[in-house]
Amino acid sequence: MRAVERLVPHRLADSFADHAANGLFRQSPEASARAGLTVSQKKLILLAGFMLVATGLIWPAIVWASVQIAAALFFTLLILFRLAAVILPPRLAPSRRLDDADLPVITLLAPVFRETAILDQLMRALGAIDYPPARLDIKIILEEGDAGTIRTARQLAFDSRFELVIVPPGVPQTKPRALNYALRFARGDIISVYDAEDVPHPAQLRAAAEALAAGDERLACVQAPLNWYNDRKSWLTRQFALEYAVQFQAILPLLTRWGMPLPLGGTSNHFRRSALEAAGGWDAYNVTEDADLGFRLARMGYRSEVIAPQTLEEAPETLAPWVKQRSRWLKGFLQTLAVHWRSPARLPVKAHLSLMLTIGAACLSAMLHLPLLLLAALLPLTGIADFHAPAAGLLLCGYAANMLCAGIAIRRAGMRTRLIDILRMPLYWPLQTAAAFKAMAELRTNPYFWAKTEHGFSRAPETECPSPSPSSCRSSPLPPLPSAHGRPATSRIRPKVRA
Repeated sequence: MRAVERLVPHRLADSFADHAANGLFRQSPEASARAGLTVSQKKLILLAGFMLVATGLIWPAIVWASVQIAAALFFTLLILFRLAAVILPPRLAPSRRLDDADLPVITLLAPVFRETAILDQLMRALGAIDYPPARLDIKIILEEGDAGTIRTARQLAFDSRFELVIVPPGVPQTKPRALNYALRFARGDIISVYDAEDVPHPAQLRAAAEALAAGDERLACVQAPLNWYNDRKSWLTRQFALEYAVQFQAILPLLTRWGMPLPLGGTSNHFRRSALEAAGGWDAYNVTEDADLGFRLARMGYRSEVIAPQTLEEAPETLAPWVKQRSRWLKGFLQTLAVHWRSPARLPVKAHLSLMLTIGAACLSAMLHLPLLLLAALLPLTGIADFHAPAAGLLLCGYAANMLCAGIAIRRAGMRTRLIDILRMPLYWPLQTAAAFKAMAELRTNPYFWAKTEHGFSRAPETECPSPSPSSCRSSPLPPLPSAHGRPATSRIRPKVRA
């Protein structure tokens, strides 16, 4: 059958689109990135920068020693954090077994934009989800100006679970704005989010429903772990897989164990609808709306936990798209820090710690890793200061802790890696500096621009892995998807190009 489309009168569609973009800002201006930096934040940044430069010119040795002490304290905290993630077993959300008749209706939101190359794969992946069809409401969300993807979607065959929702034009044209628009038409008590290239484990929705059923009303969201199905394509994708394993198999489970807020991933999060709407939905002006929403929920007294069944995605295979994607993430992280530190006294202590150990650490590492390495190498040559052995030892301990954490986490994910890839991790981290500088420049000139990550260069594997663990299954079988005319849909993969 042809796709069913959500038809909305033009007048209402424009009103709904405006609310999707600006509803949170109108409801709570301080909770939206649209407000930008406050006057007091700008003054504090300028004052801190002036003091650092002035002091560095007058007493460079003292400033260098202070930088080393501050870095040592922060590094020590991160080392202990990584070691705790290795030592303590992952804590997953408890679940309560539900019969099919007791499962709640789930609305699955899947925003797509310029995704003709991968839309057929998405349909097969979502169609393979093991959940009662009558209780599954799948919204494929498209932008009105994306004629190519809309045309492709209309040519594919859908069953009764699927509906196309076309978002009217407007600004900012971002994923969270599209999610907010489609949320208005959702039928489910649980709202799940997937990206265009996602291949979720078939049991993931059931696991999410059973985890939310076992929790109280304060459990607002459960996050599924993410990783890449093209992790073996290049050195860059292998490093990305190690990084994601650390985040989703070590860091997030540890934060859950300690009752700390989670910086949610942009996909495979499953929300209790009442909590999501109470929080105002997603911030259309934050380009990492997922991480921001995790902390906004925490400010309201909600919590998030993690479940086991994994989702696999397509990682950028070359440096140029990787930098583009990472710069958007870092720009959004900076927006999130600015939003949640507008009123620091209203943020719980655990939320401050989580912000610092996750988003704050990511931003600092990206901005300072390469410059500090160069400074440590060049400063002794000037005779102004030395890079002492204890500082070098602490740096090596930090590297070792991260490598150990990555090795354990990738095994928890059920994925394989090589020792040489773990040893090469220190070569990967400085690459983030270029993305950080790009993010800071964009934050000033184009803060709400959503840098699109191109997909379709790799296809998801078609066979199921032999692992008995649902969290380590690398993929689910993707049956051929027929077109609306009954013929198998052709793959629309563009030829791979060099960045």
